[in-house]
Amino acid sequence: MTDLCTAFLDGKRIARGTRRELVATLRGHQAGVLVFDDETGKVVDLDWRESEAPAAAPARKRGRPKLGVTAREVTLLPRHWDWLNRQPGGASQALRRLVDAARKAEDGRASRRVAQERAYRFMSAMAGDFPGFEQASRLLFADDPEGLAQTIAPWPADVREYVMALLHSSEGDTP
Repeated sequence: MTDLCTAFLDGKRIARGTRRELVATLRGHQAGVLVFDDETGKVVDLDWRESEAPAAAPARKRGRPKLGVTAREVTLLPRHWDWLNRQPGGASQALRRLVDAARKAEDGRASRRVAQERAYRFMSAMAGDFPGFEQASRLLFADDPEGLAQTIAPWPADVREYVMALLHSSEGDTP
């Protein structure tokens, strides 16, 4: 998971970085700037006072952070826990195997949908009143990247490029 964001002003990409870096870079020039989270495509609000405060130490997370393991709650029925506990390696290992098998079986459909939604959130906020927006939205969800690229060709270059980068980036990989 990254904390990278991209800032736009009047359809032009003006900066990219962490929220803290953008606050420092854009201080005094924030009027009309839209900032988007590169991972979700959502508009983010920056705390313009952020760079004035000393950096706080990140909170320690549960799990095994050095291995990338995060402890979270899972709610299951007793029969599910019984089955999981009988599996070789215990419940955690069985859940990891089940998740990996499901990810392979989904053949990228869920990842594609996440990318489409990410690109749509950006398009709605940044280009909702641009010519061809409705058609571009239909083509985006019809999984027609060539048609989408043709439809958004008249849009500002930075907006076009970011839409396509959001669409083609995978989870954890940002434009």
